[in-house]
This record gives sequence, C-alpha cells and structure tokens, in this order.
Amino acid sequence: MSKAKSLGFSRERLQRIDRFIQDRYIAPGRLPCAQVLVARKGEVVHQTLLGQQDPERGVPLAEDTVFRIYSMTKPVTCVALMTLVEEGLIALDDPVARHIPEWKNLGVFAAGLEGAFMSTPPARPMQVVDLMRHTSGLTYGFQNRTNVDAAYRKLKLEDFDTGDLDAMVATLANIPLEFSPGEAWNYSVSTDVVGYLVQKIAGKPLDQVFQERIFGPLNMADTGFVVREDQKARFAACYSATPQGGLKLQDDPQASPYLAAPKLLSGGGGLVSTAADYLRFANMLVNGGELDGARILAPKTLRLMASNHLPGGADLTQMSRSLFSESTNAGIGFGLGFAVVFDPPKTLIPCSQGEFYWGGMASTAFWVDPAEKVTVVFMTQLIPSSTYPIRRELRTLVYSALMESQA
Repeated sequence: MSKAKSLGFSRERLQRIDRFIQDRYIAPGRLPCAQVLVARKGEVVHQTLLGQQDPERGVPLAEDTVFRIYSMTKPVTCVALMTLVEEGLIALDDPVARHIPEWKNLGVFAAGLEGAFMSTPPARPMQVVDLMRHTSGLTYGFQNRTNVDAAYRKLKLEDFDTGDLDAMVATLANIPLEFSPGEAWNYSVSTDVVGYLVQKIAGKPLDQVFQERIFGPLNMADTGFVVREDQKARFAACYSATPQGGLKLQDDPQASPYLAAPKLLSGGGGLVSTAADYLRFANMLVNGGELDGARILAPKTLRLMASNHLPGGADLTQMSRSLFSESTNAGIGFGLGFAVVFDPPKTLIPCSQGEFYWGGMASTAFWVDPAEKVTVVFMTQLIPSSTYPIRRELRTLVYSALMESQA
C-alpha cells in the first residue's frame, strides 16, 4: 500500500506478515487461508490474501470472502446494548431480574445434576454489567468442566436450531449459576443474554436491531446471521485442526447451516462477515463511536466500554475460571464486550495502554489501538482458536512495522 509510509509504517516490514503466514501456516497446510487488514487513521496500509477460501474446490481467497466470525459477534451485541443505554432504556447496574423476571430466584450451584440441582442464594443479584464482562456466573457447555455446563450440553443451549432466545433464557432460569455474580470471570453465554435484552428492550428481532443501529449506518452490507444467496459463492470453508497438524473439513460452505436463517439469533457467536465489513466496525470504535458521518456511540460511552471492568482492577489471569478463553495474558482485563490491555509490560508483547480486542472460535481476531489509531482484522477458518499462537505473532509483526509511534 502506497499510504503505508505516510502513515508511519514500513512497507518492507509489513511484507514480513505475508512471508511469515505463508511459510509458517499456509504452505505447511496448517491454515486454509489468511486475510489480514492493517489500517491507521481509517486508511488501509496493508492487506494479506493467502490460501484458498474453499480448498476442497480450489477456490482462492478473495478480498470479499465471507467468514464465520463466531465470538467477534460479541462486541457488536455489546455496542447494540450500549446504544440503548445511551437512550436511558437500560442501565449497566440494573439487576438482570428487572428485565428477566423469571431469573429472580436464580441460585448458585451447590450440588446435584440437571433436574435435581441444589443451590444457594447468590451473594448479590446479577447486574447487566456482569453479562457484558462475563462475571455473571453463567457458562458454556463446551467447557466440559462442571455439572452446570453438563446441563447446558444436555439441554443443547448453544444449538442455533434448538430454540430461540426466549427459549434459551427460559431454560437458563432452571439451571444454577456456577458462582455468585462478580466473583470470577467465566467465558459464557452471557452475551447471548445481552442479545436477548437488546431484542426485548428494542422491541424488534436482534438481526433487525443490528441492521438499523449498526450495519446499515456503517454500510456493513456483508454482515448478518445468514449467508444470502448472493454471498454463497464467496463463503469460506471451515476446518478443524487434526492432531497431526493438518486440516479436517468441519463445515462445507455448500452444505452449511449458515445457508438458512437460524432459530437462535446468537449475539454471542452467530454472525458471518467480511474483513472489510469488520474493519469498518473496528474503525468506528477507534474513532470513538463514529465513521464517515455515522455516529453509533458517544466517545465517553466508548471509553467506558474499553476500560477494565473486572472487580478490583484484576486481570484475566487472576479472575478467570474458564478453560476456554480468547486471552491468557497477564496485564489484560475485560471491558464491556472485549479484552482490554491495562498493563502493557505484563503482556510481554508489543501493545498499547487501552488497546482492546477479541477473537472468534475459528481463529479470527481483531484489535483496536486508540493510542496509535491502528486497527487490525485477521480472518481465517480453523477451529479451535487455541491451535496456534498466530494472534500474538501477528501483533508482534504489525507493531514491528510501525516506525512512527504516537504513544
């Protein structure tokens, strides 16, 4: 990109990104594809396009390839809720039971199995902020850790086609929390419940709220809960990692559940998108809530979201009970929808104070650096996201190419 030098980046060092990913991941068959967009002050300074969006059929990766972004849906859902907070329709310290009355007597697990749980009262009521920062006491079934997450699996709580958001919330009313709200951080279906609150308070389906409040204003035409007919030829194949370091087809793009509208509009992981679309979302965030004249949130709201909200100023290594996390780093807290760097030296990687980010189950990732006005989106399709340390590696590669720092 010719703009790289004028925006403080070394073009030669940015090219290391392509060589590194090609040699380390694409050529050995560890990743099917890789797309990287690096931008500063809203201007793209580098794009990586490597591999194939559909290796089974020999379809090369394209700039407009459509990806499953899984948990990169979460920041979108939290932004949607904060638009309602700004309108005074809900508050972060509201008890969740005010909006979900059937959760009024939700207890904390003491003993037992699904159908015969014993519980105790929580130390305090769950608040909306607990859902946003994953301190609610809820969990994910795939963690395979406790009797509570076993109940989630048995009841198929995370199945997009088992029931809708109303059914999920009703089922959760009969399953105890893993801990009292605020006592720990546990990656969970909390953001799906945030999506339920958005839908209920706005009085419209979640996909419509997203379209009206975020996707439409930001011109994110390729982002949604279903792969449309006009997107099918651009939809990527998704793979799972094999023990031998290879790839096994996990979701065929021509026979994928994403080709039909889901029953459950998952605010925690249901969206598909493109790198260009998600970069527009990230650029809105780095600009303090506005992009190209479309104001989504106020700057103060965005700063609140991108602050560490873990109790006592703790980081994730101190608070997490989760066996699955998009972050295992010291010096990193959690805000309202994404991880937040608050002590850069502890991370042992190049980053900025106040940088925030998240990723998805298929190894996708993004980060927003307000100090440097840098945004990065990384797209691929490999499950699980913990297979390779490419996200940390990518941070090092990008920041080693930044020659003119503002922070």
